[in-house]
Amino acid sequence: MTDTPSSAPTLRDPLAQRELTDWGPVPTMIEGQSHTSGILLHKGPGGRPESGLWQCTPGFWECHVTADEFCHFLAGRCTYTHESGEVIEITPDTAAFFPRGWKGTCRVHETVRKVYMIG
Repeated sequence: MTDTPSSAPTLRDPLAQRELTDWGPVPTMIEGQSHTSGILLHKGPGGRPESGLWQCTPGFWECHVTADEFCHFLAGRCTYTHESGEVIEITPDTAAFFPRGWKGTCRVHETVRKVYMIG
């Protein structure tokens, strides 16, 4: 027998959401003071999978991806730079996949908002 949920978690119009939970400052800051907030849509047993809405204010910080993450950026601008030097420019309506182990930096130029899924 399969344990099937009676409904699927949903979030309508994620770009228009204004009631975000304060998730605090980015702990690996290099410059500035990026602050995060969001809405947790789902968190599975042991914390994985996780999905939701994430917002981050401008700043520059070190980034280390500890689990596969798919993101669809809805607003803002940022630049991810892999430790190899590869540059990924993020603008509204950019989809990106960051594999577990990805390391580099993130510079948020304009507050970004994304929906995400962490495996």
